[in-house]
Amino acid sequence: MNIILLSGGSGKRLWPLSNDIRSKQFVRMLSDGKGDFESMLTRVHRQITAVDSQAEITIATGKKQVSLIKNQLGDKVHVCVEPCRRDTFPAICLAASYLKDVRGKGEEEAVVVCPVDPYVEGSYFETLEEMSRMARTGDANLYLMGIEPTYPSEKYGYIIPVSRDRVSGVDTFREKPDLEKAQEYIARGALWNGGVFAFRLGYLLEKAHQAFGFQDYQDLYERYGEMDKISFDYAVAEREQKIQVLRYRGQWKDLGTWNTFSEAMADQAIGRVTLNDTCENTHVVNELNIPILCMGCKNMVVAASGDGILISDKGQSSYIKPYVEQIEQQVMYAEKSWGSFTVLDVQEDSLTIKIVLLPGHGLHYHSHDHRDEVWTVMSGSGRTVIDGVERRVSPGDVISMPAGCKHTIFADTELKVIEVQLGKDITVEDKQKYELESELEKGKGC
Repeated sequence: MNIILLSGGSGKRLWPLSNDIRSKQFVRMLSDGKGDFESMLTRVHRQITAVDSQAEITIATGKKQVSLIKNQLGDKVHVCVEPCRRDTFPAICLAASYLKDVRGKGEEEAVVVCPVDPYVEGSYFETLEEMSRMARTGDANLYLMGIEPTYPSEKYGYIIPVSRDRVSGVDTFREKPDLEKAQEYIARGALWNGGVFAFRLGYLLEKAHQAFGFQDYQDLYERYGEMDKISFDYAVAEREQKIQVLRYRGQWKDLGTWNTFSEAMADQAIGRVTLNDTCENTHVVNELNIPILCMGCKNMVVAASGDGILISDKGQSSYIKPYVEQIEQQVMYAEKSWGSFTVLDVQEDSLTIKIVLLPGHGLHYHSHDHRDEVWTVMSGSGRTVIDGVERRVSPGDVISMPAGCKHTIFADTELKVIEVQLGKDITVEDKQKYELESELEKGKGC
């Protein structure tokens, strides 16, 4: 299978564990069946490869998520990066062009597109494989997955099929309805629209060229910011005449809020948490190194991280987004391809960060114009390069880097470092990157 996973999201609904960098699909709170925690991303990847070990997976995502994807999946997937945020149609067009021009896929190959974060069983991905075969050999131009609804929901769009057969033509689409309309749609045999599509690559590229008039992947990438924001449903699915929908009858959940996400959590309490015997239907996640004690809590979710603390009735947690959008807070924790960082302290003229570097990884070789930095090695071993001069480092070593100094650090084993930034103007923009190899040659000549 050729699968495009759409990975977006702003990280508002699972605040404070999710943020602008770590969206919900990256939060590790699901059970992997072996006693460890996994994220939605790693779960979906595991499930896809269990069905098709040779599946070629491309994740379409924004710049902020690339490092996290690499952290969790390494080189197991390909990544197509959107230069800016657009809707699903431009994102799928860019990914399709990437498959043809960068990955060398033929226009007759079948492609399946689905969200990166469904909470489903293995039969879901077996259905994706079936959709891929249908796209490759069938008469329709476009195939959709329609999820059999378990209740009249106001959260999803609906596909109304021509018949109640497992594979049917599509009569019409309906946007998210009110409760009364949802009941009416279900009575007509309507299916939830799960945002899953299958097509031959050439079909989608033709639609993309008609809409955007680009030459190739690079041209589309460079002009991406000019593209209109438009959904794939509106731009393609609702206008296609040769379209079919395949019913999916298995488990499917949208873990879009704390209320639904808590139902799938590996444990009722994660982290340093104590619940007394009077607590009922309460889930707690604690990423802080301090204890949380809950007493008499009923139907609640409590979540604590460096970004904040949430204490909410589970039903009310569905309405969190507008309140989180009012909170001005820099990202306090993020996973990167090289490891992770945690902001420990923020002052007017200093910032203290804990950096964890994975073995074999390092930071970019860089400098800052407006701040000094001090590294204190807490554990592990590695090496630094300061203005072209390399030295070994181990626990207890302190490295000072004044403004303008070029520097980097690499990990031989897992390396934990406390970084203190000192200055009146500490910003993420104050960073210049350099090529390291030429600087090392200079250092050897000193």
